[in-house]
Amino acid sequence: MERFRSRARALRSSQTSAEARLWYLLRGRRLADWKFRRQHPIGRHVVDFVTMAGRLVVEVDGATHGSDAERAHDAQRTEILRSLGFHILRVSNTDIYENLAGVAEAILRELAIGRSSPLPEGEVDGEAGG
Repeated sequence: MERFRSRARALRSSQTSAEARLWYLLRGRRLADWKFRRQHPIGRHVVDFVTMAGRLVVEVDGATHGSDAERAHDAQRTEILRSLGFHILRVSNTDIYENLAGVAEAILRELAIGRSSPLPEGEVDGEAGG
């Protein structure tokens, strides 16, 4: 597990400009009071963004996600995360740069499917205040 935490820390320090732009929108409960984490380990995977209360993972897909092999890897990863009880929303770098408001709407729409308001962090994953 420490291996995944170390990887998550490394990814946080080297985020892409699209991830930084989306993080600015999500951090500090700026999006409808939902608490998001970035580059967070879940099982054997490190996800780009997650709200534990909403059980939603937001993955930012850049140009490297275009090959058949990467799409197959992403699909397998999505199934694993779904089996752990998460919904997955994939957004492209282009969407973030050209339509950040639309990305925010898509995230809120996904969250509305599962729950109408965030739960306190401790009720979801056992951490106080996360």
